[in-house]
Amino acid sequence: MNRKNAIKLSRVAATLSLVCATLNPAMAEETFRVGIVSFLSGQAADSFGIPAVNGAKILVDAFNNGEAPAPFNKKGFGGIKFEAIYVDEAGGATKQVQELRNLYDREKVDAVVGYVSSGDCLAVAPVAEEMKKFLILYDCGTPRVFEERSYNYVFRTAATATMDNVALGRYLKANNVKVDNISYINQDYAWGHDSLRDFKLTAEQLFPNATTQQDLRPKFGAGQYGTEISSLLSKPSSITHSSLWGGDLQSFILQAGPRGVMRRSQVVLSAGDHVLPGLGKKMPDGVILGARGAYGLMSPDTPLNRWWFKLYEDKYETTPVQAPYRMAQALLGLKIAVEKAMAANGGKKPSPEELAAALKNSTWESPAGMISMANGNGHQAVQDTAIARTKYNEAKKRVDLVDIMRFPASCVNPPSDMTSEDWIKSGFKGAKC
Repeated sequence: MNRKNAIKLSRVAATLSLVCATLNPAMAEETFRVGIVSFLSGQAADSFGIPAVNGAKILVDAFNNGEAPAPFNKKGFGGIKFEAIYVDEAGGATKQVQELRNLYDREKVDAVVGYVSSGDCLAVAPVAEEMKKFLILYDCGTPRVFEERSYNYVFRTAATATMDNVALGRYLKANNVKVDNISYINQDYAWGHDSLRDFKLTAEQLFPNATTQQDLRPKFGAGQYGTEISSLLSKPSSITHSSLWGGDLQSFILQAGPRGVMRRSQVVLSAGDHVLPGLGKKMPDGVILGARGAYGLMSPDTPLNRWWFKLYEDKYETTPVQAPYRMAQALLGLKIAVEKAMAANGGKKPSPEELAAALKNSTWESPAGMISMANGNGHQAVQDTAIARTKYNEAKKRVDLVDIMRFPASCVNPPSDMTSEDWIKSGFKGAKC
């Protein structure tokens, strides 16, 4: 082919490319693709996974339309359209590792935001790091992710379960709740084990004379708790602690309430708010619970939260609980990081390395208050939280949360130079309450 013909072919190709882009504008529009992973099926879907994805969907629309409040009001991510790809977290850790690889390799996503299960987070984090791909863990409570190793590309934009259980203990102490002996019912996997450990260690510090009465560990997804409930009733404790969540927590409450567990023991739930809309009047009054942050009916009265709460409530005709709140603070943090990186690189879509540099040690406002990437060498968030009691509101036909007590991040999260376990054992060294 001579030079003249080569030039002609090049011009024809360019013209065809322009025509295709004109006929299909999506081909010409750059997007920032995000894989969003949460439970869309199984026992964790209805009360946790689907509400989280619902929260993501309304934020995707708000971002792309430039409808979020400042400083989140720039369209898309720095003017680049935000495109979400939703993946079901059900199926176990091995499956999720493969799904993660598919998102990066086949779907060519620029980032992944996801994971509820502590076991899944422990499995996928090293894979993202190996692939040098940007990953935000939006939930999963185990402190082990950043306490057992360091990461360059992996972040968690929400606090760990240590915060939940320390706050529960401080709430009991501040409200002079009788704690003579404690029974435990927690799932037999990473989340349940870590939650059990943190509350036990907290009780040893705050209630040194309290004894452990029963330590029950049903498997994840058990669904039936007749044996455990009979055991709890055979020798009621002053406190019954549980980190059950999702369908497991719903099933336990539906089975334990009618049999009087909540009347014979003060039940405390480290992560209980997300089942309240589904349970309604079947949720006993007086249960002490947390939401894994200052979320839902315990969230602060700020302009950003009022906007978010109304956006979600109007769309889905229910109040947002912890899962959509955590998803929101992850996506808001991602948006801040993308736009910070673009400001530094001349407006180009950022690389994983640029995203990581932008998010590390950062802070931003969320509907639940300020999020600070203060732990895990700037990769692990700390935040304020709140604890309350349940009280059914007959007029509104919903469970309200009353006797709310708020705790600053510095009171219920370990400092950056200590593990959760060592911090609690030290008597909460340096805590500012």
